[in-house]
Amino acid sequence: MHHTHSSLPHYDSSEWDYLRGALATVDRDYGVLNNVFHNVTDTHVLHHIFSYISHYHAMEATKAIKPLLGEYYKFDDTPILKAMWRDTKECIFVEKDKGVYWYKNKL
Repeated sequence: MHHTHSSLPHYDSSEWDYLRGALATVDRDYGVLNNVFHNVTDTHVLHHIFSYISHYHAMEATKAIKPLLGEYYKFDDTPILKAMWRDTKECIFVEKDKGVYWYKNKL
């Protein structure tokens, strides 16, 4: 679910670099499951950029990087079951545009 969202690009080798790849994810709110999964669900962007930061500092670090990332930080607050349903309907195939792939749902 963190790598499947219609706003997220995916890259082939001609366009990919570490930071682009790391930012091709979205933080999601799993409700009470955030704690069960040690907040890797709602701090997934941080996890991609700084995977060595301990989960018990992830919330604090996420708050610190949000202003730095600006529009490149992605968060989806859609309830998780609704997001799963939506993404199975919207992210059916990918369309390539000059080395960048985007999820689509219509030909």
